Amino acid sequence: MLFHLHRAGAAGVTEIGRALAMPKSTAHRLLGSLARRGLVERDDRGRYRPGVGLVALGLGVLDRDPVVAAARPVLEEAARALGETVFLTAARGGRIVVLDKAEGSGFLRAAPRIGAEVPVHATAVGKLYLGFASERVSLPRGRLTAFTRNTLTKRPDLERQALAARRNGWAANREEWQPGLTVLAAPVLRGGQLEAAVAVAASSARLRAESVPHAVRHITEAARRVAARLAGGTT
Repeated sequence: MLFHLHRAGAAGVTEIGRALAMPKSTAHRLLGSLARRGLVERDDRGRYRPGVGLVALGLGVLDRDPVVAAARPVLEEAARALGETVFLTAARGGRIVVLDKAEGSGFLRAAPRIGAEVPVHATAVGKLYLGFASERVSLPRGRLTAFTRNTLTKRPDLERQALAARRNGWAANREEWQPGLTVLAAPVLRGGQLEAAVAVAASSARLRAESVPHAVRHITEAARRVAARLAGGTT
């Protein structure tokens, strides 16, 4: 029910019951229970929508994630140094999701939001997972979606970039998911295992080829520091 409301934005009891194949009385009872806990709320038209209680639950989960706790100060420092948005992503349940981010000072505020899923085949972090831990993610069956004209839709091309990411220790996404956005990502490795990825997202106009080495140094160092903090260090 909560996932349905997240997708729909707002919906009435009848619509929710029909969408979830449950009696209207059952939907009404469950919505009432969720509303009492602040997980759903009603708008001025009487429709239900996600409530602010979900924010507390979501933040509670993230705050208890050891990767997020280890990475947060590192992300903030990297974002200040680069002036761009820096993300922490990780594989959860076979999907790559954004666990945290720190906004930079640049005009562009890079999507996605915390908790959002990012496509494996069209992102720098996806290439890292395919290169370092392919068993933890999955590609969609059939033809890969072309988000932009730069998206890699041929699996052999994607495999080559995944191997390059493993060899180089970082990966790039140059307008492969969102037009005008370039992303560089580095792996957070602990004991040789990929725990997460640190990524910087910036306007392609700002993150030109000559700026890439500087940004790569920052994100690879940030990823190393997150790994050290996970292992009990304080760098």
